[in-house]
Amino acid sequence: LSLSNTQTHTPFSSHHAHNINTSHVLRKHHLPAGAMNVPPQEQEHFAAPSFSTRLYLTITQRYQKFLDDVTPYSTVRWIVCLVSLLLYGLRTYLLQGWYIVTYALGIYLLNLLIAFLSPKFDPAMMQMDADDDDTAALPTKQDDEYRPFVRRLPEFKFWLWTQRAIMVAFFCTFFKVFNVPVFWPILVVYFFILFGLSMKKQIQHMIKYKYVPFDVSKPKHKGKEDTGSTVRTT
Repeated sequence: LSLSNTQTHTPFSSHHAHNINTSHVLRKHHLPAGAMNVPPQEQEHFAAPSFSTRLYLTITQRYQKFLDDVTPYSTVRWIVCLVSLLLYGLRTYLLQGWYIVTYALGIYLLNLLIAFLSPKFDPAMMQMDADDDDTAALPTKQDDEYRPFVRRLPEFKFWLWTQRAIMVAFFCTFFKVFNVPVFWPILVVYFFILFGLSMKKQIQHMIKYKYVPFDVSKPKHKGKEDTGSTVRTT
């Protein structure tokens, strides 16, 4: 009877010890629980992430948290961006070089500005759809439903990409390879001509389709005026 009991409990004890040993191996090598159920040649996919992967994930998470924290502070963000741009201009002025980098930065910022001032949906296409549906795509009367202006490039992305471009341009000024010799007055004249033509086209587009890239006519809802009177119930 004693031998029978021993033989009966031996498989259970062996299985229990195997589970404990498996859990210990998984914890030791930081493997998921299902890693021991796959063939050995496929277990390398369950290996713990490398140091570079963990470092990349940590930096990405902290960077995203920083962006989430600064999102509400639009005024502070743009002040920092303006100061960065002024510092970059001061550096290029003192160094007397890197004009091609400055020109590329100006063209890039101009494209961002045009996208910031442009609507997300083409008014011409919306007007054609409105004519087909016999409905107004945008409010044309004062009593129509208010629709806010939806930009092609949101304000936060406009700031973020602008700040990135300034930092990249600032970084390029530390390398002589980007200091391409060029007659800078030609670049200045060409930039202002391109800026004037682009803004003229954008203003004509705004006048033609009667939109303003800023929410200046948003209605304000007011509650009932407090008369100070009280209502008594019996």
